[in-house]
Amino acid sequence: MSKESGKKAFQNPIDPDKITENPGLLPYAHTVGSAVIKPEDKGKLKGRSLKAMEQQTDRQMQQLYEQMEVLARQAKSLKHRVEISYKIYQTGLSFEPVVGDTYYFYLRKCGDYMVSMVKPEEWGRGSSVPTYLATVQLLADHTWEVLEYHEGFSFDDETEEADNQQPSDTAEAKA
Repeated sequence: MSKESGKKAFQNPIDPDKITENPGLLPYAHTVGSAVIKPEDKGKLKGRSLKAMEQQTDRQMQQLYEQMEVLARQAKSLKHRVEISYKIYQTGLSFEPVVGDTYYFYLRKCGDYMVSMVKPEEWGRGSSVPTYLATVQLLADHTWEVLEYHEGFSFDDETEEADNQQPSDTAEAKA
């Protein structure tokens, strides 16, 4: 018998149902030295993902809320400046104010408001000295900002009183 004819075809002793041509696609380790493959607990994975998502969205919502508070404060401040500006411009300024300069807001004895360049301590002694209410500054957008209020006075009090007036009262006041 020749060598070639005496060779038998190789027969694998392992059952063909228990082997694969693509062992990397198996859901388990195919050799003793392979990495351990454990099935994931899908409930745990889902729970961790949801917790991470909630933490991230809560953080983003908190940031948005803080930004909203800042914008609300800015809007309130701007509205307050506009209200003050209306009140000052309704006094009938007797001079042209300069942007950036500081002025003083007074209440005259007759009940009218006035804006002056004269500081409260620079007024002489007399019966016609107006009541000092606030120190104001003209800004570049021609609105007025209150730098300092006199004790007990606030433009907010004046605004609330104006808001509480009847419509007929405000129409007469404007006329």
